[in-house]
Amino acid sequence: MERKYDPEWSDLLIRILRDLKEINRLVPIIVEGKRDRHALRRLGFSGEIILLHTGKGLYEFSEEILRRYDRVVILLDWDQRGSQLYQKLTSLLKGHYEEFAIFRDTLISLCSSEIQTVEEIPRILNKILRDSLGPFL
Repeated sequence: MERKYDPEWSDLLIRILRDLKEINRLVPIIVEGKRDRHALRRLGFSGEIILLHTGKGLYEFSEEILRRYDRVVILLDWDQRGSQLYQKLTSLLKGHYEEFAIFRDTLISLCSSEIQTVEEIPRILNKILRDSLGPFL
């Protein structure tokens, strides 16, 4: 049996993603790979989305980010690998991401029992939409 999502939980998730989408109009978001970027684009994110995995080392990547941007959102997966990368990247980008860390932290708090990656967020939102429109489908 498919899980039904609590309306308050659903509203909070949608609000967090809307706020993040609005911030992305001015502040770039760093994601791990192409599927994560594609997922955010499917959700209507129109700002700059930077891929971490481009063949550069983490130090070189971070140096380029520090040269180009004053602030960034770091939205890496919260699986084991993503969490390890997040720890390393945040230590290299100190002073540039902290004001936006609450977004990833909140997504982890809300979604970690269901999903572990950014690319899975659209699936959860589609399920919320089906739950809310169920009788009309």
